[in-house]
Amino acid sequence: MKFSYDVIVVGAGHAGCEAAAAAAGLGSQTLLITLDMDKIAQMSCNPAVGGIAKGQIVREIDALGGYMGIVTDRTAIQFRILNRSKGPAMWSPRAQSDRAKYSATWRHLLENLPNLFIWQDMVIELLTDSGAVCGVRTAMNVEFRAKSVVLTNGTFLNGLLHIGSVQLRGGRIAEPAVSGLTEQLISLGFRMDRMKTGTPVRIDGRSIRFEELTEQSGENDFRKFSYLDTSRRPLTQRSCWILYTNEACHGVLREGLPESPLYNGQIQSIGPRYCPSIETKIATFIDKTRHQLFLEPEGEDTQTYYLNGFSSSLPLSIQLRALQKIPALSNIQIYRPGYAIEYDFFDPTQLFHTLETKLVRHLFFAGQINGTTGYEEAAGQGLIAGINAHLCCHADGVEKHSFVLRRDEAYIGVLIDDLVTKGVDEPYRMFTARAEYRMLLRQDNADMRLTEKSYQLGLANMYRYGLLREKREIRNMLIDFIESYSVKPSQVNDAFIRLGTAPIAHGCKLIDLLVRPQITLQNLSGILPALSVEIDKVPFSRRDEILETVEIEIKYSGYIRRERQIADKINRLENISIRNKFNYNTIQSLSTEARQKLNRINPETIAQASRIPGLSPNDINILLILLGR
Repeated sequence: MKFSYDVIVVGAGHAGCEAAAAAAGLGSQTLLITLDMDKIAQMSCNPAVGGIAKGQIVREIDALGGYMGIVTDRTAIQFRILNRSKGPAMWSPRAQSDRAKYSATWRHLLENLPNLFIWQDMVIELLTDSGAVCGVRTAMNVEFRAKSVVLTNGTFLNGLLHIGSVQLRGGRIAEPAVSGLTEQLISLGFRMDRMKTGTPVRIDGRSIRFEELTEQSGENDFRKFSYLDTSRRPLTQRSCWILYTNEACHGVLREGLPESPLYNGQIQSIGPRYCPSIETKIATFIDKTRHQLFLEPEGEDTQTYYLNGFSSSLPLSIQLRALQKIPALSNIQIYRPGYAIEYDFFDPTQLFHTLETKLVRHLFFAGQINGTTGYEEAAGQGLIAGINAHLCCHADGVEKHSFVLRRDEAYIGVLIDDLVTKGVDEPYRMFTARAEYRMLLRQDNADMRLTEKSYQLGLANMYRYGLLREKREIRNMLIDFIESYSVKPSQVNDAFIRLGTAPIAHGCKLIDLLVRPQITLQNLSGILPALSVEIDKVPFSRRDEILETVEIEIKYSGYIRRERQIADKINRLENISIRNKFNYNTIQSLSTEARQKLNRINPETIAQASRIPGLSPNDINILLILLGR
């Protein structure tokens, strides 16, 4: 048994798993400490991965050499692309997962990773020396030493569960809360607050009247999360089901509002606006006579169903009575009620972009401890924190290496920059609207954006990098052919009329035809034998994936080029460093709000300063003038 490591990761949720895997994968001797080895990567709420903007994050994690996409593909029981009616910048993959198999697959993976060790215990204290973390102490009074520590405590820091008037201490149902760490971090100068989230009832599928529901089946095309595996999904695919609340259901819920911890003052902490409880829905949207719900299976062969859209902290009796007013649920049996949970988090503006804390060196935060919500947001942070915790351990002399993603490089970059620059006033969830460069950050090109960076770092392996190089070469070959190949009217006009697009009067390049919305590489290949020959050169297992990327890059080239130009302009400001160059309190030409926020956040660059809420263009111009710009 060893008691000294390079990196210690506290917590084995989605952030902790990716952090530990990344640090170990880069060569650090890594210890992962978790309360329960049977709950590794537990899907505490929805048994699903991905969704709007979240799916892009999962593809980025995979492109960087993380594991969330691989584990999801192996345990998916349904896969869909959301936002298909919109442009490709908005397309977002989403999968239902087998909850138990997802956790078991992650555990098997972690237990067999070189350099990674697991200890089952509760961390109750950080060990520090000269302003830097140097280890942890556990409830078993075991001291583990390390060069860096990553905290990924999720909802466990002083967690408190609410079911009506019933209050239970815990990080999840039937799992203990963690005390002591918050108090120690406050004593070290960290600012904290409380947040609230919730989860719905779990229903016995045998008591559901499925004939009253609308079936929502998955898709079975080439798309998956991971770029590595193109095989079919190994598990039996299952449908989700759509249903609605009604006025009778709402009537029961309204009767119960005085007993809701959200409305009687029992819960005081910050909750999410975008994923409201059913109580909040009926109180906020009083004109709505119904709200859409989704019944989602929790596994390949389980009867447990998750009722998406019915998060609640109401008493058990109210939850049951309200649900029984929905025809399909009139005779339901449940496994457990919904509940709300309050927990501690820390102001993420106290972090650098590496996710290292500003107050304690070599200490990193990732996941809900930073005020975020969602498995994907947590995993993305965990991956970056794990990489930087490793780099922190192996810095050469005084030079400190770091790995940071810009806003034009990844949704993960947007996520972390938002956290450390703006902070949070509610649980942070990623949306496509948060990214100003959505056409650059598509789900189809995450490997093109990120895999080479990870390979140079040493995390993405040679096989993954080889797949990227092959894809890039084939993409370029196809685009070169499409740009240079000439098409005559006689070759395509009859087919164009059948496809509902205007015939051409003169010869033109193939690329000029592909920009038409009715025209795709697939239907063109049936018209032009020469194009069909080129497409046949693409390996069959990757053909659909590569053709999709080629087609998107051609059809949307103008938008992509414009976003790239804007991003390059902004990135010039990213290169103007200002950290520790000013005493902002002495710059009277800055607004009072600007001085206060610049002091608190101490931004790395002019570009980061420009994104701080409350700073005006005039404030930024003043800083540029002082820099001689």
